[in-house]
Amino acid sequence: MTVHRPQTTHKRSVTAALSAAAILVLSLFAGPAAASADTLDIDPPGANDWACKPTAEHPYPVVLVPGTFETMAKNWSTLSPALKSQGYCVFALNYGEANGIAASGPVADSARELAPFIDAVLAATQARQVDIVGHSQGGMMPRYYMGFLSGAKKVHHLVGISPSNHGTEGLIVPPPDGTPSEMQLFGPICQACIDQEAGSAFMTELNSIGDTVKGPAYTVISTRYDEVVTPYRSQFLAGSPEQVTNITLQDACPLDVFEHDQTPNDPVVHQWVANALAQDGPADPAFRPLCL
Repeated sequence: MTVHRPQTTHKRSVTAALSAAAILVLSLFAGPAAASADTLDIDPPGANDWACKPTAEHPYPVVLVPGTFETMAKNWSTLSPALKSQGYCVFALNYGEANGIAASGPVADSARELAPFIDAVLAATQARQVDIVGHSQGGMMPRYYMGFLSGAKKVHHLVGISPSNHGTEGLIVPPPDGTPSEMQLFGPICQACIDQEAGSAFMTELNSIGDTVKGPAYTVISTRYDEVVTPYRSQFLAGSPEQVTNITLQDACPLDVFEHDQTPNDPVVHQWVANALAQDGPADPAFRPLCL
């Protein structure tokens, strides 16, 4: 005899299965974040030499800010040593740990963690300002620090790699079969995910003062193949060419297929970051990287 289960029971079982899958995915993304504090605080190669002093050629220390579910060691394993080899003083931090998951707490609270870290970098290096390079949430969250926590005067340049500047529409629409969206699953254990929904209360507050604030330069580096922060053009910032450069990787390198998670490891992205950090203002839009 065939037993027909109620549809609600089926949906509950699907939801439970997807929730378990979501937790597994989060554990994979978080990596060292769910381990001990000592593991969480592993520095990426070349970063956090607190005796480093900026040079006349590179007067601004670079602060690397990872993305949601990421640790500094994972997010910056290639870019950090590349910048160090170019002569920069490089610093990186972890932030926003909640429920044992890196960079998943409220974004505004994470910005409040960034503030004293930048103060410590400035005190150690005796620099006037820092350059910030951030990925995903890490490319957007410093805007809150700059706009709402009096951080603008301490930042020379913000370089966002696939930043969630206006939130994402790609994770919040439920599938047509009635199962929960990824954001519905992640939300209870990831306030940063909720904050990064397009139209969220946090995004509304962040952008209520405009995309930029007076003083810092802004460079946004995006990929057409971004599957996380969508649409990818939502990452772009509105501003004058003297203050803002928005870059799509495929405009110069059409065969570049890097997606969201791995953009910090893209050699073409590394070239754009180096170009941006070498400018008094934002990256030079006429720059043409070597396509690999």
